[in-house]
Amino acid sequence: MFFSEKIISKLLKLPTPFYYYDVDIFEMTIKKVIEASKNINGKIHYALKANHQNRLLGIVAKSGLGADCVSGGEIQKALENGISAESIVFAGVGKTDAEIEYAIKNKVFCLNVESIEELMVIDSIAQKMNDKVSIALRINPNVDAYTHKFITTGLEENKFGINASDLKDALEKLSNLKNVELIGIHFHIGSQITDLSVFKNLCLKINEILRFLEERRIEVNHINVGGGLGINYMYPDEHLFPDFEGYFNVFEKFLERRPNQQLHFELGRALVAQCGALICKVIFHKTSGKKHFLILDSGMNHLIRPALYEAYHKMENISKYNELNVMLYDVCGPICETTDYFGKNVLLPETQRGDYIAVRSAGAYGEVMASNYNLRGYPSVYFSDEI
Repeated sequence: MFFSEKIISKLLKLPTPFYYYDVDIFEMTIKKVIEASKNINGKIHYALKANHQNRLLGIVAKSGLGADCVSGGEIQKALENGISAESIVFAGVGKTDAEIEYAIKNKVFCLNVESIEELMVIDSIAQKMNDKVSIALRINPNVDAYTHKFITTGLEENKFGINASDLKDALEKLSNLKNVELIGIHFHIGSQITDLSVFKNLCLKINEILRFLEERRIEVNHINVGGGLGINYMYPDEHLFPDFEGYFNVFEKFLERRPNQQLHFELGRALVAQCGALICKVIFHKTSGKKHFLILDSGMNHLIRPALYEAYHKMENISKYNELNVMLYDVCGPICETTDYFGKNVLLPETQRGDYIAVRSAGAYGEVMASNYNLRGYPSVYFSDEI
């Protein structure tokens, strides 16, 4: 179980709201993903956009994982926490000139290029710096991830990557550039993908693109398949770890890579989501007809996923962990927005003012997206081995 009686007794003494991270679970998740990937020639890059807590990044660095960064700030954060530059991939559809310069200066492993114009800009900046840059072309494979439309990134209607129909043009431009070197191709089709057949479809599309490149005598040694592996938000205790073995087996079975080609994976949510929880306190229990509302001291300002795309998070009343009598509640935050809620018709023990509510599976895209909206401040942070 995520919460032992000993841990709960400590959490109930802490001022809310705060993010709580179980360090042991994070370390176990990292070990499991490394073990599951040992038979595949691959490099795992932890996606900082999911969570960039220094303590967690230190564990990432110690484990030997690389980093997937989407800003100059994330590159700096990765380097500061001991992740080597040669294991950093720099993605992002809107890299600024300053960020590109910073990446080149620090000699990151690869820049994932998302448009023909960006390709030209990177070459120009590298020329001014008298340097040569390793790049991968991010190709939009037009593969449906069958996830929420706000976190789908691999369709032609999305802003990400170079469409397959424009790949020939990109390669022609690339052939005339002197300060960039094509070492790989990059893909990322979406987030919170739980149907592994989606990754099979990605593999089949990558196979087509590899054949397209070989017909033009273009060899690439690196294939970056992105991330996107989802977690189980409904039953986090029963499914604390994603199916890493099944995930890697899909690429081993269906991707027709050549002996010299190394795979790269950009996993974030799958590694960090289940180790974190947002702990809040009930301010008021409000009734309206037959409806029961729990108003918490934290809301969309600290965890925006439910408000942004109706994401589900399991909730628990840790003040009454063994209470058997249950009721249905709409669990809301204090923000002056109707969309500010964590869940509707949530089954919880009979709950009252002062009870502590844990919002589970909040280690990814929780704290990193927190804001000071309504000037309510940011949540505190505690780690399991420090309380």
